[in-house]
Amino acid sequence: MMKRLLLLLLAAGVVCFAQEHAGAAAESEPSPVWVWANFAILAIGLGYLIAKHLPTFFQSRTESIRKSIVEAQQAKIDAERRAAEMEARMSALGSEIEKFRAQSQQEMAEEWARIRHETAAQIERLERQAEIEIESAGKAARRELRDFAAGLAVDLAERRIRARLDQGTEASLIDGFVRDLHRKESTN
Repeated sequence: MMKRLLLLLLAAGVVCFAQEHAGAAAESEPSPVWVWANFAILAIGLGYLIAKHLPTFFQSRTESIRKSIVEAQQAKIDAERRAAEMEARMSALGSEIEKFRAQSQQEMAEEWARIRHETAAQIERLERQAEIEIESAGKAARRELRDFAAGLAVDLAERRIRARLDQGTEASLIDGFVRDLHRKESTN
């Protein structure tokens, strides 16, 4: 590429030198042939340079613009997708909050029912235990009352017997007891 450019510049320089040299020798107005030849060489050189470099420049520029457009479209699609995801999350967040509230209310109701059930069971156990203790205390009180009443009855009987018992009756009772003992002893 560089060689061609140098050859082109060299050819243009030769033509310019020839024109100058011909113009200096004739000391007159340059001939129109040399003007047109000069113009043709310049036009061909510029046309060659333009034809050689402009299409690749425009292709690279077009490719760069196309690539930028594709990247921009991809960025737009990604941004729209992320925005849609965020909107979905935001809308799901409301439903998640409601779901969480409903779940927590249900759990609270279940916990309240469990506590109420445990409390009722505990109260029932305490009532049964209290009934058993009351019954046991009643039995003990009745036993004590019977023992007390028996003690009073024995004391009363002893007092009555002592009041009725005189020396002669006491001696006859003792004699009868001793006889019974001898009889039992002789049968054994």
